[in-house]
Amino acid sequence: MSAAADTVVLTGGSAGIGLAIAARARADGRRVINLSRRPCPVDGAENLAVDLGDAAAVADAVLRVRDRIGARGRVHLVHNAAFPIADAATNFDARACEQALRINVVTPAELTAGLLPTMAPGSSVTFIGSTLSEKGVPGRLTYCASKHALVGLLRATVQDLFGTGIHAVCVCPGFVDTPLLDPLRARGPEVMQQVLGMVSYGRLLTPEEVADIVAFCLERPSLNGAIIHANLGQRES
Repeated sequence: MSAAADTVVLTGGSAGIGLAIAARARADGRRVINLSRRPCPVDGAENLAVDLGDAAAVADAVLRVRDRIGARGRVHLVHNAAFPIADAATNFDARACEQALRINVVTPAELTAGLLPTMAPGSSVTFIGSTLSEKGVPGRLTYCASKHALVGLLRATVQDLFGTGIHAVCVCPGFVDTPLLDPLRARGPEVMQQVLGMVSYGRLLTPEEVADIVAFCLERPSLNGAIIHANLGQRES
């Protein structure tokens, strides 16, 4: 089956990594349905406005996506949207944590469960994790916890979809050149130099590099259950 017969359902396709994933999918001839509050500007992308932090809105989005997809086919679900917050064990806000976990963990699980009836063999589920899916840093308590949880979602999803012909992977980028790094940039060039000093190649990943990896994963059932690190090599600390 050709890529033109595939549908990519993507969260957070309006900017950054999600935008690059949408652009690559469209360039490969795939239909793209983006779920986010802001529209994806990629030509040909279909946008469904949804607050991914609102349970009722997500449930409604599931119905709308299923209606758009129609007959069961090859559907590639890419869980990209994330809510990054700066908190710590010593500075914890339960409500903010719950909001982040809803977007980063609960919504991906709900979308997967809700869209499975549309997903034929050859479909896939991709979780966009992080270097912080397998390590911790200070000041990112909830973000680290939620990205660790995506690895758990991956592993459980692989088990639950055993024998269905649907594969799942988790792509874990390192430092990517997106607006999410703006808080670090705002702290001055010396902070960014420290960041780049942690990367073997001395540069940031581009969103397009991550999109290339995601595009590769969509077509590779051999990667079922894989956790793929894409960080240009980071210094271990």
